[in-house]
Amino acid sequence: MRKKKQMYRITTTIKLSDFKTKEVVNDAKKKLKKIRKKISKLQDTMYAEGKHSMLICLQGMDTSGKDSLIREVFKDVNARGVEVHSFKVPTELELKHDFLWRHYIVLPAKGKIGVFNRTHYENVLVTRVHPSYVFAENIPNVNSLVDLDDAFYHDRMQKINNFEKHLTDSGTIVLKFFLNLSKEEQKNRLLRRLNIPEKNWKFSSGDLKERKLWEKYQFCYEDLLNRTSKENASWFVLPADDKPTARLLLASIVLKELEKYNFKEPTLSAKLQIQVADFKEQLNNE
Repeated sequence: MRKKKQMYRITTTIKLSDFKTKEVVNDAKKKLKKIRKKISKLQDTMYAEGKHSMLICLQGMDTSGKDSLIREVFKDVNARGVEVHSFKVPTELELKHDFLWRHYIVLPAKGKIGVFNRTHYENVLVTRVHPSYVFAENIPNVNSLVDLDDAFYHDRMQKINNFEKHLTDSGTIVLKFFLNLSKEEQKNRLLRRLNIPEKNWKFSSGDLKERKLWEKYQFCYEDLLNRTSKENASWFVLPADDKPTARLLLASIVLKELEKYNFKEPTLSAKLQIQVADFKEQLNNE
């Protein structure tokens, strides 16, 4: 998958329209099972070593498959080894802090994998499509829509770059994935939610309102992908129309990244190693 990994990774200025939204890998589900077992084993070793953590950031349009992807990719990881956080509309407390605060306080501890389902990038995406949302942050010198120009959002993107640089310098492996869904497939998935009674609860009329802003979202995504994909914290654009393939591609990239670090379990100190035989004897004689 190394060659494919480079196909999806953003290393130069890109146009989203140049990326496929659909790719189908044969036996994707079967291949995923093998890969997620390897991810689980590597996470166990990473936990024992205690030097690194991993932050996986997921972004995508509504219905792009983030929830099911998290469930399927990480189902074999030890429950204490993976933490998932979904970010909704900021709470009153969160709005009393800077825009990165609520993300910083739930970062994964060393040894763990953290998954952000929607991320700190909502602050340069949704707020850029709906700039009036920023007023709730009560920021000095932001008094009208005129103040929320491109320079405002580009400054925020640079703050995010600095934030992620701090994380990687501290031992966090940062991987960012944009699930690239076609407008036609989103339509099909929304209709499915309406046509299948047990899926109705997933549908919101707000989904249709946001759908009308599709082109604006695509512009904002393209801009943030180009400005915030860095060597230390790269973005990957994954075709999302076929869910099993999207899950397999993401898992493959995660596995390759974890394998780079050659994690090692710590060994017993020389003092304890000398006493191992005695410890065994004590237990066997109970």
